[in-house]
Amino acid sequence: MRRQIAVVMCSAVLGLMAFSSHSFAQQKTTKACQEEWRANKAANQANGITEKAYVAECRGSAAPAQTSAPPPAPSPAPSAAAPQTATGQKTAKACRDEWRANKAANQANGVTEKAYVDQCRGGTTPAQTTAAPPPPSPAPTAAAPASGPAPAPTSSGRSAPTTAAHPTGANEFSTEAEAKAHCPFYTVVWVNLKSKVYHFSGTRYYGETKSGAYMCERDSLADGMRAAKNETHP
Repeated sequence: MRRQIAVVMCSAVLGLMAFSSHSFAQQKTTKACQEEWRANKAANQANGITEKAYVAECRGSAAPAQTSAPPPAPSPAPSAAAPQTATGQKTAKACRDEWRANKAANQANGVTEKAYVDQCRGGTTPAQTTAAPPPPSPAPTAAAPASGPAPAPTSSGRSAPTTAAHPTGANEFSTEAEAKAHCPFYTVVWVNLKSKVYHFSGTRYYGETKSGAYMCERDSLADGMRAAKNETHP
């Protein structure tokens, strides 16, 4: 009986030892867990898993959460490059398109399409053409001195005379407009200050004598002037 009990106890001890050995063999060392974390360091950091937490989980015999590397950044879309031949050389059409895209600048710099295409097809980078600078703005010319305001049309439809008036009295004016403003309801005449004869608008000598002034007819009469004999009152 005792022998049977001893056999049972020995079997239990051996089983416990075997289980402990198996568990010990299954448990990873701290160094092994650290190396695992470091082997996939970037992915672990991207997922917020610290080395300490990973080692604790790894040493606890629980399988650490599988960290996956962050998805690679999408490759930039290839830019549209000029079509090239199998040897990497640009086609004649691509070179012509390049020249025409900057045609004005190429022509301004004397680069012909044929020369550009030959250079482009030869594998050398064509000289960079820049737009021709705009021509300098012409210097402003000196404006002709103003000769005075254009003569206003008279009541007869003719332009006002260009002869300078030389008013000397109180009721004498240098322009027809000034005289009309002085007496808007009366006839304006041109008075020859030397002969004391006045002329009506629309006649030959109206505003054309060398020395004269515009006056209201009533004022000229008051000053002793007289109308020209060969002219008719308007």
